[in-house]
Amino acid sequence: QVHVVESGGGLVQPGGSLTLSCTASGSIFRIDVMGWFRQAPGKQRELVASITSRGVRDYIDSVRGRFTISRDDAKNAVYLQMNNLQPEDTAVYYCNIDVKESLYTTYFNTWGQGTRVTVSS
Repeated sequence: QVHVVESGGGLVQPGGSLTLSCTASGSIFRIDVMGWFRQAPGKQRELVASITSRGVRDYIDSVRGRFTISRDDAKNAVYLQMNNLQPEDTAVYYCNIDVKESLYTTYFNTWGQGTRVTVSS
């Protein structure tokens, strides 16, 4: 069993910053790609940022230059530093990981419960 939990969301004014954290626990042998998705009210869920096991990062165009994804493999954690937040960034943010529970099992994809980010003046 693998559990994924996000934290760090909250209310912030436009131009403000937040850092989201995600930690995985349980039966973890290896984690490959880790990413952050978000779902705004009335919108489809979208991939915001991802980071591979080698540290290669990718971002959706609308957040490039403002958000930074990072990971700490010793802590089974991934972070999303969000700067210059705008109202359109308002969404529930979800952590997503590709995890392998043992040497003899395959990778699977799992999600956290989400953390809400509200950007409003």
